[in-house]
Amino acid sequence: MSRPTLADFKKKALSKPAVKKEYESLSAAYALRKKLIALRQKAGFTQEQIADVLHTNKSNISRLENANSVNSPKLSTIEQYAHAVGYDIEIKFVRKSTYNKRK
Repeated sequence: MSRPTLADFKKKALSKPAVKKEYESLSAAYALRKKLIALRQKAGFTQEQIADVLHTNKSNISRLENANSVNSPKLSTIEQYAHAVGYDIEIKFVRKSTYNKRK
């Protein structure tokens, strides 16, 4: 008998409506944090270095990049972070497929 993989676990967990709903509600936050980390690494910065550029502590950068962080970062913080690694931010709104128009 083979060990279950992460993909197997995810598939089984997401088959439960409540889990799927919560997962989808957090997906934007996870994607943002993953992108921040990728941009920082691509720019060649460590968390300590980006903290120095932003005049803050490494622990604040760690919390910003941590997907399990309770607080959502402010837009101004994300913008400062993006500028520090050489990027501007662009916000895009995409209509949900389950959106119902009000009459």
